[in-house]
Amino acid sequence: MSDITPTPGRPVHFEIHAAEPKRAVAFYSGVFGWTVEDWSEFAGMPYFGVRTGEGAGPGIDGAIMQRHGANPEPGAAVAGAVLTMGVESFDRTAEAILAAGGTVALPKAALPGMAWQGYFLDLDGNVFGIHEPDPEAK
Repeated sequence: MSDITPTPGRPVHFEIHAAEPKRAVAFYSGVFGWTVEDWSEFAGMPYFGVRTGEGAGPGIDGAIMQRHGANPEPGAAVAGAVLTMGVESFDRTAEAILAAGGTVALPKAALPGMAWQGYFLDLDGNVFGIHEPDPEAK
C-alpha cells in the first residue's frame, strides 16, 4: 500500500475514451512517450493503464479505455475535462501530433509572460492541450 495520501479534490487518475483503444495507445505513447500496461482482463473490457512519466514533479497517470458510444461529432462542445500535457517544445510536439494523425483544434497562442498553449484532436475526436512554459511568450 502506498504511503502517499491524495490531497482531497486533486486529480489522481484520468481516462481517455477511444473507439479503438489500441490505436489510441499507439497515438499517445508515440507522441508523448507514455508507457502502457494492458489491464483489460482486470477491467473486463479494453483498458490500458498509462504512466505519463517518472520521478518527482507534477503529473498524474491514467488509462485509455473502450468508449461506450459514438465518438464526438467534429465541432461538438467538449463533454468532460480537457487533459493538457506539459512539453519542452510546443512546435516539435505539434509536429509529432500531426504526423501521428492528430489535428489542430485551436492553434498555438501565447499566454503572455507564461507559456505557449494550443489544443488538438486525437484520432477519436478527443480534445487535449499542450503547454510549453515560456516567460517570454507574447
